[in-house]
Amino acid sequence: MTPSFDKIHNQFKINGYHYDREGLAEVAYSFIKEGKAYEKSIGDFLLDWLSSNNEIQVFTSGSTGKPKQISLKKEHMVNSAIATGDFFGLKPGNTVLLCLPANYIAGKMMLIRAIILGLEIDFVEPNLEPLKGIKKCYDFVPMIPAQVEKSLIQIEQIKTVIIGGAPISSELSSKLLGKNTEFYSTYGMTETVTHVAVKKLNQLKPGESFNFKTLPNVSVCADERSCLVIDAPLVSDKRIVTNDVVNIISESEFEWLGRFDNVINSGGIKLFPEKLEDKLSQVIKERFFIASEPHESFGEQLILVIESDEADANELFSSIRGIKTIERYEIPKKIYSISKFVESENGKILRHDTLQSI
Repeated sequence: MTPSFDKIHNQFKINGYHYDREGLAEVAYSFIKEGKAYEKSIGDFLLDWLSSNNEIQVFTSGSTGKPKQISLKKEHMVNSAIATGDFFGLKPGNTVLLCLPANYIAGKMMLIRAIILGLEIDFVEPNLEPLKGIKKCYDFVPMIPAQVEKSLIQIEQIKTVIIGGAPISSELSSKLLGKNTEFYSTYGMTETVTHVAVKKLNQLKPGESFNFKTLPNVSVCADERSCLVIDAPLVSDKRIVTNDVVNIISESEFEWLGRFDNVINSGGIKLFPEKLEDKLSQVIKERFFIASEPHESFGEQLILVIESDEADANELFSSIRGIKTIERYEIPKKIYSISKFVESENGKILRHDTLQSI
């Protein structure tokens, strides 16, 4: 049958059982009435999806500002599901696991992929150890980096893992290299109906690069700020201008450098916190981020904010100076410790709010 948002694939299953539209609505109602908090959000979304409305209201993640409500066409969400299925070779009957909250686009799209592509989907409560106690193998699972980190012992129970929601550290990337599982970092946002580009993190073939490559029917360029502009007509009616600074390799390939909002200009040198954080992750095990504070001579100076009650600044400075790839001007001038970062609902660090709390 031709994929459409008002149709349910005849091989779609939830926790081992197939449901038609009427049955799926009953399951959704039971989740809302009797389920746990994460099941209620699944039930709410399923009822929205089964409604006759052509669009659905979703909230952005809030990682770069206050969460805002936007409207997405169900047709575009179906197109996104098909593009993901084609790129990763997902077939009817493949097994997938939803371990992300259904409040946000990544979780919602896993449900839609299962419904549209005929996948067998299981649910677990979103936490940092989603595979704990699970013996079943899965074909395809999306995770955030922290979940992958906590699941390395069992991760080869999954054929393909896509990782999004936060940058992936060099330390974590190195731990993935010897695994049989295929890992991909994803680039996307709510406005692009999840990922529109991916990059492979392990098992590279000769000639392949670690840059992001777009999915079919997606092209990219950069604006005057060197920020990414996305043209993806199957998932958005207009070009999307982002605040992500990139190096454009071609209209289908780019290197991500960092957020335009986060760029630090210290004494005329532009510094990308995300790139610097990747270097520092070699020696810092706690959660941290790079930011800036005003400086009389340089305009801005680098600071390091670490989630710790017992951080030894002198020891940290010594470890940072020992990183072979670190430049003198990339070393933070001050270190601030805080016991707990301010987070969004889905666990993303809110940098601005955290800085305000120091």
